[in-house]
Amino acid sequence: MKRWLLGIALSLAAAGAMAQTIVDVDFVKQAMARGALIWDARDEAAFAKGHIPGAVNIGDPTLTLRDAQTEDYLPTTDIEKLLGAAGIDPAREIIVYGDRGLPSVYFGQLTLRYFGAKNARVFHDGIEGWRAAGQPVATAPVKPKAVTLKLAPQPGVLVMSREVVAALKRPDVQFLDVRTVKEFKGDDVRAIRGGHIPAALNVPFEQNWVDPDTRSKLRAGTVKDSAGMALKPRAELAKVYEKLDAAKEIIVYCQSGNRAAQSAAVLAELGYKNVKVYDSSWLGYSSWLSAPAEDEVWTNFGSLPATIKGLENRFGELERAATKAR
Repeated sequence: MKRWLLGIALSLAAAGAMAQTIVDVDFVKQAMARGALIWDARDEAAFAKGHIPGAVNIGDPTLTLRDAQTEDYLPTTDIEKLLGAAGIDPAREIIVYGDRGLPSVYFGQLTLRYFGAKNARVFHDGIEGWRAAGQPVATAPVKPKAVTLKLAPQPGVLVMSREVVAALKRPDVQFLDVRTVKEFKGDDVRAIRGGHIPAALNVPFEQNWVDPDTRSKLRAGTVKDSAGMALKPRAELAKVYEKLDAAKEIIVYCQSGNRAAQSAAVLAELGYKNVKVYDSSWLGYSSWLSAPAEDEVWTNFGSLPATIKGLENRFGELERAATKAR
């Protein structure tokens, strides 16, 4: 009887661990002990300066796995080769990490889920959290064990533009825009059109962090580390998203699907069951010219040459000033 009860307890504990999307240092250590693959989702230069021992790297996945122009996924056969060469098999247990709060880490985990992973998680605090916990860091190159992959996109993870346009008429769908307030309102236009999907709720993805202004503070030099990019406690995160209806399908989008991946994972962690990421996000939606938008602003392409010329002139002035200062 005791053995039976112990078996049930262990099964329940395993099920709880499987449901966890975002993990901490202790979880990573335990995963490594049982043979999990650790995927470092930073660029190659950052990886070379120090990484979790045994971690594999293919550079920033938002660059290596996507077309540079459209920011859509490369053909699946290309992704099979890139992931396979690094031994990144979605069938394995995988922990993805990078710098603390880095959206591309979540994009890596989203990619794994899209290609069938059932056991892929994110270590949000990343290399900073690993170092702060006194864990060892390696700099030696890692030689991964390559695998041959045959990947198939899975339904229910990503949505495409035609599905998004069709969903505009559905009362059981809500849209979450995780771009900045300026992008949402059309004050910062980064595509053919500015604005947002009608009736979308705007919650910038930085609101997931203890201090949403940490990145700007780091650039300004007013803080010295990324501690503010740690995730808020669960209760505070629940308040951030309290306007969402958990009974509805939630489609999360940003500019190209990168930032959206983080907020979608946070929602999953909070227990939202039907969360999808709009793969092309605003880049794709804005180019669907008949799709309606609120706060719509059109890009003035005719002014771009003059803008570029002005930037070139300004750069030349700064370069000359720097030369004089030396």
